[in-house]
Amino acid sequence: MTEMRPAPLRVVVTGKGGVGKTTLTALVGRQLARSGQRVLLVDADEQMNLGRTLGLPPAACRAVVPLSRQDDYIAETVGARPGESGAMLRLNPDTSDAVARFGIDGPDGVRLLVMGGLRAAGGGCLCPEHSLLSAVVAGVGREHADVVLMDTHAGVEHFGRALARGFDRALVVTDPSANGVAVALETARLARDLGIPRIMLVVNRARSSADGDRVERLLADEGGFRFESVTVLPWDDSVLDSDPSVGALVDGAGRLAASTAPLLAGWLTPRRELVT
Repeated sequence: MTEMRPAPLRVVVTGKGGVGKTTLTALVGRQLARSGQRVLLVDADEQMNLGRTLGLPPAACRAVVPLSRQDDYIAETVGARPGESGAMLRLNPDTSDAVARFGIDGPDGVRLLVMGGLRAAGGGCLCPEHSLLSAVVAGVGREHADVVLMDTHAGVEHFGRALARGFDRALVVTDPSANGVAVALETARLARDLGIPRIMLVVNRARSSADGDRVERLLADEGGFRFESVTVLPWDDSVLDSDPSVGALVDGAGRLAASTAPLLAGWLTPRRELVT
């Protein structure tokens, strides 16, 4: 018998450091969860701030051991412990139990999976930690969530290591600065090169419509890019007032949460595919 089941919508959030990626990931994640979606948030930033931004207690965040530090699990799944040399790595390890074993329950019913970073400088793309993280991200399926949001660290390494391969959408975040726009364009082009089909731009912390116009000029000056959509989010003092958690924002404080509605309009009904 054939039935229709939801396939998870996978979104990578990327851009320059300090433009609000983590805040936006946490805010959007909790909004989607409140709309009835099963949401998995993947913290792939070495700073590992997504838990506190979601609203988890500081003690709970300090107690988290990220996947990249789960040496026994890495050895069990990948075939080598971090730092080992000469071992044959399993390039397609079974990580189907990672979310159940290491996922953390968060506010509004979201699940959080903290990836952590690589420990060995120059370890290359075949290090045990990277093999594990790539497999976990690639293996998240319909049994885990309706929507997967992956918060990334600043820069483009996650594209260079292809950690975002197979995602449905790239949410490229910038502020109105020239540096922010330059990094946004670089990440957008890398996302396109990885085959991510839908690439959207978010202009965060816009003080007025003039900031949106400024970003358009900067994009044109850098050669431009055909984004699927451009969403301009306002400067909102309540973001700092509610720091470090987005809880107050989700509950209606300030203008930012309301301004994300156009961005989320197409996310509330996940893709569906035939399953036998």
